[in-house]
Amino acid sequence: MNKYTSTQLNLLVIVRVMIGWHFLYEGIVKYYNPNWTAAGFLTNSEGIFAPIFKNLGQNASMIGTIDNLNIMLQIVIGLCLILGLFTRVSAWLGILLLSMYYLALPPFPTLSTPSGIGSYLIVDRNLIEIFTLAIIIVFPTSHIIGLERFFKLARMNKSNTTQIQA
Repeated sequence: MNKYTSTQLNLLVIVRVMIGWHFLYEGIVKYYNPNWTAAGFLTNSEGIFAPIFKNLGQNASMIGTIDNLNIMLQIVIGLCLILGLFTRVSAWLGILLLSMYYLALPPFPTLSTPSGIGSYLIVDRNLIEIFTLAIIIVFPTSHIIGLERFFKLARMNKSNTTQIQA
């Protein structure tokens, strides 16, 4: 079991919940906006992977699937991080999703930045959240504060019951 001070534990849980909230909120906003689609984001992509993302954004038969998958992943990742359930898997999925966002519109000096999202040089919110999710993976808390704690307790009770019977 990880030994954290109460301050460390509280801050790690708060960060996990905040990142989860961001994912959940983004997914819900997209779900309830009938006009939202990833097509514009994908077709405006730049950088080395731009041809792949542009192709996806212009593929009318795939864009609905991409939109639904994006929304579903954001909601599930957000809920899991908030609840402390399947946290490591959710954090890895979050890293994958955010990496695709980062690679679609990397904040590099030679590329343009879409208006309204700020001015960044290499480090943007996606990269910050990627590394924050890596911290959540390396310093897990959901087995202490989260639904994973109940699964851990159930496994321990089952193990103790089996040892007593043997």
